[in-house]
Amino acid sequence: MPKIWVWLQLIIGWLPVWALYSTLIVAAHPGTSVHSAVFAGMRAVVSAAVLGLAVNRLTQRFPWPVPMRLGFLALHLLTAPLYAVAWLTLTSMLESALLAGNEGGLHFAVRAPVVPFLVMGIWFYAMVTAVTYASQAAQRAAVAEALAVSSRLATLRSQLNPHFLFNALHTVVQLIPQEPQRATQAAEQLAGLLRTSLEEDRDLVSLADEWAFVERYLELERIRFGDRLHVTMTMEGDTANVLVPSFGVQTLVENAVRHGAAPQISDTTLRIHARVDDSMLTVVVSDSGVGADLSSLSKSGGGLARLRDRLRELFGDRARLRLDTQPGRGCTATMDVPRHVTVREDA
Repeated sequence: MPKIWVWLQLIIGWLPVWALYSTLIVAAHPGTSVHSAVFAGMRAVVSAAVLGLAVNRLTQRFPWPVPMRLGFLALHLLTAPLYAVAWLTLTSMLESALLAGNEGGLHFAVRAPVVPFLVMGIWFYAMVTAVTYASQAAQRAAVAEALAVSSRLATLRSQLNPHFLFNALHTVVQLIPQEPQRATQAAEQLAGLLRTSLEEDRDLVSLADEWAFVERYLELERIRFGDRLHVTMTMEGDTANVLVPSFGVQTLVENAVRHGAAPQISDTTLRIHARVDDSMLTVVVSDSGVGADLSSLSKSGGGLARLRDRLRELFGDRARLRLDTQPGRGCTATMDVPRHVTVREDA
């Protein structure tokens, strides 16, 4: 987070304290003008905030222990009064500096009972430490959640790769006894796909990169199906730089080939289309194959189920995966992801 935002949050956090302190001055001293109370409150709160920076460093040096330790409690029971005394001293010096111009000299003075000031200082200390420890806990929780999400995404991504590789190897194996030369060509293409899949460790890639990987995958499948597989791939508008889950479109295409084209002897048409609107990128993969039972496509552990899990981890409820299929009527898979997630121009 930029430092300017950190300082802005600190200032905003102390504003209610300033207002409350100024109100207490007016209530305790009926003859005090609001103007004087506001400036007196500002001087006191600025002193508390400056000393609060030291308290912040102390909390970083001694984080909240789990489980609680007596030494930790003793530390803060000791430093709270020290903070109160330091705040009282600094505030008094500021007030004395202002009086110096009118009274001809700098002197140390507290023009109010000491005990209420010390109690107020201890309250300031408790407030600063409570807010700081709460903020640290929130940051740790956010980091832990980010690590957990990253771990889950890595697991899901690693599960997709073997699924794809198994089907691709099956293609090569089928060609070996019948057409060894084409099997060799397919093995070389598979090696290139394997290298890409193993080296790809990003959760999100540009649609252009994913598109290129899908084209290479379909070249491998055309060796297997020959003229029986007809493919059209179209992109509308500025879609190339929008980010999609790595191997996401490939999973949809692989599903169409496996469940649509493979079981069918006649020709199969596969259409891959990407479009954008104001907020979403939509990728539609449809085939004219044999279709399938929707429950079997969405079963837990399958490629589409893993893709749906990845979409949930990456985008929450902003992304969705829809399937429309019936036996004998082909299948249409539609993936929607937020369009505002794009590749950085300077990347």
